[in-house]
Amino acid sequence: MDNDEIKALFDQQAPGYDERWAKTAPIREALHCLLEAVFADLPAGARLLCVGAGTGEELIHLASRFPGWTFVAVDPSAAMIARCRAKADAAGILSRCDFHEGFLDTLADQAPFDGATSFLVSQFIQDRIAREAYFRGIAARLVPGGILASSDLAADVGAPAYDDLLEVWFRLMRVAGLPAAGLEQMRAAYARDVAVLPPTDVAAIIAAGGFEAPVPFYQAGLIHGWFTRRRGSGGGIDGIDQAFRP
Repeated sequence: MDNDEIKALFDQQAPGYDERWAKTAPIREALHCLLEAVFADLPAGARLLCVGAGTGEELIHLASRFPGWTFVAVDPSAAMIARCRAKADAAGILSRCDFHEGFLDTLADQAPFDGATSFLVSQFIQDRIAREAYFRGIAARLVPGGILASSDLAADVGAPAYDDLLEVWFRLMRVAGLPAAGLEQMRAAYARDVAVLPPTDVAAIIAAGGFEAPVPFYQAGLIHGWFTRRRGSGGGIDGIDQAFRP
């Protein structure tokens, strides 16, 4: 998908986006729960960059858990940014947020961020070099050692087990209320418009963008999540590992 197609797709989906995916909330909530641990060692006044923020679910969750943090939400869809802003206002965190309508490379230069999120975004970049450049753009906006949490659809589509996993995934979509026509559109999109790659390939792309070897920390069906640090910290990821120890 090119940039105009991505923008048009999410402008169209924005009005009913949260309601459409309400029944899959446990998947999102589990990711957000682990996300707290991934970001647990960030400063009390951390600045977070949310790339492809959509309607702002992770932003609002993190803002509720870390009251000293501030956020910049970036999304190419004007309708998504409007929903995100309205939800931030309703949650009482509008003063802690800035909003940018556009892709990451159009965001004005500013002080570096302590952490960043990119959830179900890079999968729409089908060219591998461009996908590496996307992560390089995030790395360039982080402090050395800044933390990235990223998730995307990932699977080895050539493996015998993929068809079974995909069928289970679509059963979940049916339970979530997606109509038959929507399921067929999704199936076609996965084959045509979404770069579904093996998890090891996605991790390699993230690393090529200027990050340490990504650590897989989450999986639900086709969704995989990784955390990593911008290279140049000299301190590895011990701080994040500590957050997961009892």
